[in-house]
Amino acid sequence: MAISDWPELERPREKLLQLGPASLSDAELLAIFLRTGVRGKSAVDLARELLVRCGSLGALFAAKRTELHELPGMGDAKYSQLQAVLEMARRALAETLRTHDALNSPGAVRDYLRLALAAREHEVFVLVLLDAQNRVLACEELFRGTLTQTSVYPREVVKCALEHNAAAVIFAHNHPSGVAEPSHADQVLTQSLKQALGLVDIKVLDHFIVAGASALSFAERGLI
Repeated sequence: MAISDWPELERPREKLLQLGPASLSDAELLAIFLRTGVRGKSAVDLARELLVRCGSLGALFAAKRTELHELPGMGDAKYSQLQAVLEMARRALAETLRTHDALNSPGAVRDYLRLALAAREHEVFVLVLLDAQNRVLACEELFRGTLTQTSVYPREVVKCALEHNAAAVIFAHNHPSGVAEPSHADQVLTQSLKQALGLVDIKVLDHFIVAGASALSFAERGLI
C-alpha cells in the first residue's frame, strides 16, 4: 500500500505537521528525507530497511559514499543531501554557540561536537575558543592522530588560544573505538593543558570525549 493510502495521521509528513517532528520515529523522519521508496517498498519500508542494515540513524549519516552506494535507493544524490543536512546542522549549532553563553547552552556544545567528530575515523583534538562572555570565537582542529591515539602539545594549544585572544577554552577529542570513557592519559593531558593555560590566565571549562552518539563531559564527571 502506498503511503498516500494510509490514514492521515500515519503518514510521516502529515504527522510531523500536526504533532511536530519529535513525534516521528527514526524511520518516519528518514522516509520524509527519502521522499520516495523503490519498487515494492514505500519510503517508510525503505527507511526501515536502511536503518536495519546500517544499525542506526547515526551510522547511516556517518556512512561513506561508497558504502551508501551499496544500500537500496541510495546514490550520489542522496549522499549529497545527507551531507548537506549534516553541514546545515553543524552551522546552525555553530551560530548558536557564537551568540550564546556556552555554559548556558551545554546541549548545543555537545551536539555540535558530536556532529563535528563522531564520524571521524582517526583521533583528532579540537580546541573550542571562547571570549569573556563564553561565546565561541572559533573551533580549531589542532592535532590528528591514529585510530587509537593522537599527540597533543601544550605549547601549540597555548599559542592558538593566545592568537585568538581567548578568555576560556573547551577541549574535545574523539574515540573512534566507540567507547567514550576517559583514559588515564586523557586525564593527565587535561590537567597538563589546564596548568599551561592557567599560566596565561585562560580558563579551561570542559573536555568532551566523543564516541559515536555519546559525548562525555569531564566537567560533569568532576574531572576538570
